[in-house]
Amino acid sequence: MDPKSLQGMLEEAQKQAEQMQDQMKKTVVEASAGGGSVTVKMDGAKRVIAVKIDPEVVKTGDVEMLEDLVTAAVNEAGRKADEAMQGSMGQMLGGLDLPGMFS
Repeated sequence: MDPKSLQGMLEEAQKQAEQMQDQMKKTVVEASAGGGSVTVKMDGAKRVIAVKIDPEVVKTGDVEMLEDLVTAAVNEAGRKADEAMQGSMGQMLGGLDLPGMFS
Protein backbone atom coordinates (compact mmCIF):
# COMPACT_ATOMS: atom_id res chain seq x y z
CA MET A 1 0.00 0.00 0.00
CA ASP A 2 1.22 3.46 -0.92
CA PRO A 3 2.45 5.40 2.17
CA LYS A 4 0.65 8.56 0.99
CA SER A 5 -2.57 6.61 0.64
CA LEU A 6 -2.12 5.16 4.11
CA GLN A 7 -1.41 8.63 5.53
CA GLY A 8 -4.59 9.93 3.91
CA MET A 9 -6.61 7.07 5.36
CA LEU A 10 -5.17 7.72 8.83
CA GLU A 11 -5.98 11.42 8.59
CA GLU A 12 -9.54 10.60 7.50
CA ALA A 13 -9.89 8.11 10.37
CA GLN A 14 -8.73 10.76 12.86
CA LYS A 15 -11.21 13.24 11.41
CA GLN A 16 -13.97 10.64 11.72
CA ALA A 17 -12.99 9.94 15.35
CA GLU A 18 -13.24 13.64 16.18
CA GLN A 19 -16.66 13.82 14.51
CA MET A 20 -17.75 10.78 16.49
CA GLN A 21 -16.71 12.41 19.78
CA ASP A 22 -18.70 15.52 18.84
CA GLN A 23 -21.68 13.35 17.95
CA MET A 24 -21.45 11.54 21.30
CA LYS A 25 -21.66 14.86 23.13
CA LYS A 26 -24.65 16.00 21.08
CA THR A 27 -26.61 12.76 21.25
CA VAL A 28 -29.09 12.65 24.12
CA VAL A 29 -31.36 9.70 24.87
CA GLU A 30 -34.09 9.34 27.45
CA ALA A 31 -35.46 6.23 29.09
CA SER A 32 -37.95 5.63 31.85
CA ALA A 33 -39.07 2.81 34.11
CA GLY A 34 -42.12 2.16 36.20
CA GLY A 35 -44.46 3.84 33.78
CA GLY A 36 -42.48 7.06 33.90
CA SER A 37 -41.85 7.00 37.64
CA VAL A 38 -38.10 7.29 36.99
CA THR A 39 -36.65 8.97 33.90
CA VAL A 40 -32.98 9.15 32.95
CA LYS A 41 -31.34 11.34 30.29
CA MET A 42 -27.93 10.22 29.03
CA ASP A 43 -25.55 11.40 26.33
CA GLY A 44 -23.87 9.25 23.70
CA ALA A 45 -20.82 8.81 25.92
CA LYS A 46 -23.12 7.24 28.53
CA ARG A 47 -22.85 10.14 30.95
CA VAL A 48 -26.03 10.61 32.94
CA ILE A 49 -27.29 14.13 32.34
CA ALA A 50 -30.43 14.06 34.45
CA VAL A 51 -32.53 11.78 36.65
CA LYS A 52 -36.15 12.59 37.45
CA ILE A 53 -38.08 10.69 40.09
CA ASP A 54 -41.81 11.06 40.59
CA PRO A 55 -42.36 12.23 44.20
CA GLU A 56 -45.17 9.69 44.57
CA VAL A 57 -42.64 6.86 44.26
CA VAL A 58 -40.61 8.32 47.10
CA LYS A 59 -43.70 8.59 49.30
CA THR A 60 -44.22 4.84 49.18
CA GLY A 61 -41.03 4.38 51.18
CA ASP A 62 -40.13 1.32 49.10
CA VAL A 63 -36.44 2.07 48.63
CA GLU A 64 -35.70 -1.29 47.02
CA MET A 65 -38.32 -0.69 44.33
CA LEU A 66 -36.95 2.80 43.69
CA GLU A 67 -33.44 1.41 43.34
CA ASP A 68 -34.71 -1.16 40.85
CA LEU A 69 -36.49 1.53 38.83
CA VAL A 70 -33.40 3.74 38.71
CA THR A 71 -31.27 0.77 37.67
CA ALA A 72 -33.74 -0.21 34.94
CA ALA A 73 -33.96 3.33 33.58
CA VAL A 74 -30.16 3.78 33.53
CA ASN A 75 -29.68 0.43 31.79
CA GLU A 76 -32.32 1.25 29.18
CA ALA A 77 -30.78 4.68 28.56
CA GLY A 78 -27.39 2.99 28.11
CA ARG A 79 -28.89 0.58 25.58
CA LYS A 80 -30.47 3.46 23.68
CA ALA A 81 -27.18 5.39 23.71
CA ASP A 82 -25.39 2.34 22.31
CA GLU A 83 -27.99 2.01 19.57
CA ALA A 84 -27.78 5.67 18.65
CA MET A 85 -23.99 5.63 18.53
CA GLN A 86 -23.82 2.40 16.51
CA GLY A 87 -26.08 3.99 13.92
CA SER A 88 -23.93 7.11 13.79
CA MET A 89 -20.71 5.11 13.67
CA GLY A 90 -22.00 2.97 10.82
CA GLN A 91 -22.83 6.06 8.79
CA MET A 92 -19.46 7.65 9.46
CA LEU A 93 -17.37 4.53 8.88
CA GLY A 94 -19.30 3.75 5.74
CA GLY A 95 -17.61 6.81 4.22
CA LEU A 96 -14.14 5.40 4.86
CA ASP A 97 -12.69 3.13 2.23
CA LEU A 98 -10.90 0.61 4.45
CA PRO A 99 -10.00 -2.43 2.37
CA GLY A 100 -10.85 -5.70 4.08
CA MET A 101 -12.44 -4.04 7.11
CA PHE A 102 -16.08 -4.49 6.17
CA SER A 103 -16.09 -7.44 3.80
